Amino acid sequence: MKKRFFFLATLFSVSLALLAQSSGFKELDEWAKQTKEEQKTFFGYPANEQSPLQGFYEWYVSSGMCEVNMNNAGDPMTDHPNSMSSQRFEREVIEFFAPLYDFKKDNVWGIVTHSGTDGNNHGIYFGAKYLYNTTGLKPIVYVSDEAHYSNLRLCDLQNLDVRIVKSDDMGRMIPEELENVLDPSRPALMIYAMGSTFKGAIDDQEALNAVLDKYPQMKVYRHIDAALFGGYLPFTKYRDMVSCKKMRYQSIAISGHKFFGIDSPSGLFLCTRETYDNQNNFNVTYLNGNMRMINCSRDAVQPIKFWWLIKTIGRDNWSKQATQMLDCADYLKAQLDKMNYPCWKNTYSNTVFFRRPSPEIVKHFNLAHGYDERFGGELAHIVVMQHVTKEKIDLFIEALKK
Repeated sequence: MKKRFFFLATLFSVSLALLAQSSGFKELDEWAKQTKEEQKTFFGYPANEQSPLQGFYEWYVSSGMCEVNMNNAGDPMTDHPNSMSSQRFEREVIEFFAPLYDFKKDNVWGIVTHSGTDGNNHGIYFGAKYLYNTTGLKPIVYVSDEAHYSNLRLCDLQNLDVRIVKSDDMGRMIPEELENVLDPSRPALMIYAMGSTFKGAIDDQEALNAVLDKYPQMKVYRHIDAALFGGYLPFTKYRDMVSCKKMRYQSIAISGHKFFGIDSPSGLFLCTRETYDNQNNFNVTYLNGNMRMINCSRDAVQPIKFWWLIKTIGRDNWSKQATQMLDCADYLKAQLDKMNYPCWKNTYSNTVFFRRPSPEIVKHFNLAHGYDERFGGELAHIVVMQHVTKEKIDLFIEALKK
């Protein structure tokens, strides 16, 4: 009798667990199952597929916060009447990350953004307004032909003059080409790529700054598009590359859904107080302040996720993850070299690009496409994130050998 009762109790528990995993919608459950399967070999895009937020969601539901409608409208660095917000945690997130990029506590302003593009939009907008408000002249934007396409879209949205600067074979802006197109009679808004979209290139800030230094009369604003690389470089021995003090940039955009593993698009935007203080003010009485950021309504859940990761993962674990990623990227490059398979990798990069394999391999491993005649035409790449382990790389190599 006891055995039968135990069996029925176990069966009931298992049934409840299975029901808990079901949405009640066949098409949704089938999609979820397929997506989880494809996640195992998701190699071609810069997303950390080891999202460490299960504990957060358990708390989010059990605490009842999933039933609270929150909005982080307004400046997180000032107090305002809206109690249904997470801005106290947003401030702590900014205070944690700012020193990693060498922003001083009394010389930084920032927000948690809804994407890397949102961060770049603020960087370009803030840069353009800063230059105009301090010189009376509209700037010219300089960006490489390998930078993320959103930068050009945002410049078009803001109706800014743009000069596209040629990059070298590996995707880095060429200093001599910058000088060729530079117009010192107007302020320069520089967009530096810290991890170009396909080749994972990093613009040489020191070499480019040396070109700009030849024209001391020209006002310069530097924004860093550091979506992926800005996440892991602060936790490596290469952290000087993201130092605003050493590289002399005024703002930076970093993604939260890439290295940090937040499970939906999010990010950080950081800038100097001088930049922030030279923005156009919009007095908004109901928010108790002058609003200078672009967005009004802002996500209140993403800052809590960032805060949660700071408390549960933290600097030491992020350092280990960054080292593992770069080691695995070197391992992938070495394995391809052993096969004499055409491949390339930039320094400090977790991206390896190579001759495009068969369509079946491209589909199975979710590889992103590229094309460059200088490397033989059709290309693909792997972005080595935390879930792309050496064991999984070996599976990819074996597939190439077949």
